[in-house]
Amino acid sequence: MQPVELLGAPGSPYSRKMLALLRYRRIAHRMIWGSHMQPMPGYPAPKVKLLPTVYFGEGDAREAVVDSTPIIRRLEAEHPGRSVIPEDKLLRFLDILIEDFADEWMTKAMFHYRWHYAEDAANAGPMLIFWQDSCYPDDVAKPMADSCARRQIDRLFVVGSNDTTAPIIEASYQRLVGIFDRIVQRCGFVLGTRPSAADFAVYGQLTQLGIVDPTPARIMAKGSPRLRAWLDRVEDLSGQPDGDWIAHASLWAHLGELLAEIGRVYVPFLLANAQAAAAGQSEFETTIDGKRWTQPVFPYQAKCLLTLRAAREALSDDARQALDALLAGTGCEEMFETEHSA
Repeated sequence: MQPVELLGAPGSPYSRKMLALLRYRRIAHRMIWGSHMQPMPGYPAPKVKLLPTVYFGEGDAREAVVDSTPIIRRLEAEHPGRSVIPEDKLLRFLDILIEDFADEWMTKAMFHYRWHYAEDAANAGPMLIFWQDSCYPDDVAKPMADSCARRQIDRLFVVGSNDTTAPIIEASYQRLVGIFDRIVQRCGFVLGTRPSAADFAVYGQLTQLGIVDPTPARIMAKGSPRLRAWLDRVEDLSGQPDGDWIAHASLWAHLGELLAEIGRVYVPFLLANAQAAAAGQSEFETTIDGKRWTQPVFPYQAKCLLTLRAAREALSDDARQALDALLAGTGCEEMFETEHSA
């Protein structure tokens, strides 16, 4: 079978997510470091130029695909074995929820720390350019890095990073360092002694926060050497022995505080964003963690809420009741209450 090809960059958390997942699942692959600034002859352009871009097939039949979550599901169908998707319906929903939280909320922290602080922005600009091509001469790379940094700093507001929201984002990240430290200590992974898609989503964001960007990396190094070490291990789990999914009876003890964090910050964001999108607004304001939050509407994240609701509705009655009991009191249950439907 033709190896899966992956175009990405080390500074892209989703590229790191997908590369680590391919390694764990022992799927033959070819990593192409670069960006869409340097198109590869004979390769199709994706509909939306995002990293990573995954190429399936070869020659004229080669297909360019983006969006890591559906790509993971496609890989499950086309490359069976060493699955990262639990068969148990309740665990499968939790995997979807936590993966979505990592992809859509934790990335706010990643983008915020990278470009909000001068030290981090000065570090990131040149790195992003040399990740594309390490052979750029200095006199070419510097203006490119400066331009890249200016462009990304100007886009901070898009993901919700501004002076008003900064304390909310940073407090959530600092709590998550402790939460994931305890999760790793207990089982090694989010849903047991084997990694799920959610682990790779968390890993992708934390490779940037814990390794690349100086300010959040210092926070992680001080707060959890265990979590920092976990990142190096998850980079290549091709030799990881097969493990087990967590028992239902242990879910609250293992995931309760993570679910409470999701309900504390991500759920109010999702609900307010979806309501504003449905009303045709371009911006919205809400309260998160007792503080004012404001940002532009993000249509993709309105779809994320619909996906989570559909996933819950697809559960059997027993699984849905077990899920609702687990989520009760965390704030996550508000996503599924009728009065919050957008």
